[in-house]
Amino acid sequence: MKNTRLFSLLLILVTMLLAACTGGKPSANEKLHVLATTSMVADVVRQVGGEYVQVTTLLPLGTDPHTFEPRPQDVAAIEDAQIVFANGAGLEEFLEPLLKSAGAMDKLVEVSQGIELLPLEGIEHSHEHEEEEHSHEGEEHSHEGGMHHHQGGDPHTWMDPNNVLIWVENIATALAKADPRHAKVYRAHAEAYANELRALDAWIREQVAQVPPENRVLVADHAVFGYFAEEYGFRQLGTITHSFSTGASPSAQELAALEDQIRTYGVKAIFVGADVNQNLAKQIAADTGVRIVQLYHGSLTDAQGPAPTYLDFMRYNVTAIVEALK
Repeated sequence: MKNTRLFSLLLILVTMLLAACTGGKPSANEKLHVLATTSMVADVVRQVGGEYVQVTTLLPLGTDPHTFEPRPQDVAAIEDAQIVFANGAGLEEFLEPLLKSAGAMDKLVEVSQGIELLPLEGIEHSHEHEEEEHSHEGEEHSHEGGMHHHQGGDPHTWMDPNNVLIWVENIATALAKADPRHAKVYRAHAEAYANELRALDAWIREQVAQVPPENRVLVADHAVFGYFAEEYGFRQLGTITHSFSTGASPSAQELAALEDQIRTYGVKAIFVGADVNQNLAKQIAADTGVRIVQLYHGSLTDAQGPAPTYLDFMRYNVTAIVEALK
């Protein structure tokens, strides 16, 4: 009996020592469990992490990140993750309360960290600002508990693959820190995927060359094309919501002004996200005679859809834009 108890105590002691030695790092055969907010972020994390990372996506496919309402199980998903990868730049407004509820602010990695955000000049987040007594103009970026709030900064960083190169670097660094055993593998995956992103950038430039400069005018449901327009020589003329969010409600005056712009500039198409309500776009199209072209903005599709990966997502969108405007 004494020998049995002694053996049990030794077994417990050895188990505790092994746990202490690992320091919370995954073992050689254990995958790193990470959570990504959007399907876009999740896909890039998978490209870098490969076989050593198990990725769960917080937002279901087809969900608009601007209007996502968290669910009770999302706190548990954050608690279970070793890293939480987010787009950042103010996109996931729902995330900070979840992280605080889970006591997991230290798990957050914002993949857009280090990208120079474009200002949203002339476009407000929502019409609630009209009721506020103070202006956010010139307000500094605040860093509260690890979340980076960018008043007036465009969060749609993924619309330019050159920004996603920065995502890749941030992801590889975070994975290597959490799982140093496989750091070289993560770096190799990152470089291979970065080469694919550079090839995508070159392909986009070839496609855009087919569009006459005077036709490179973009009107969308919300201000999603800032980085794409800046990089590839387009002008983001206006948006239906007059906002960088799909959740904002435009006034009748704003809609009328947008229709005037469409007529003045001879706009050929309105680009509307597959995951947003298209009623206002249909009204504008009926009033102005322009066509509606459906794109993918905040989410990938499933494997059977046209945009199951980020690379597919960009190819689909660019092809649709070029076909509509050339």
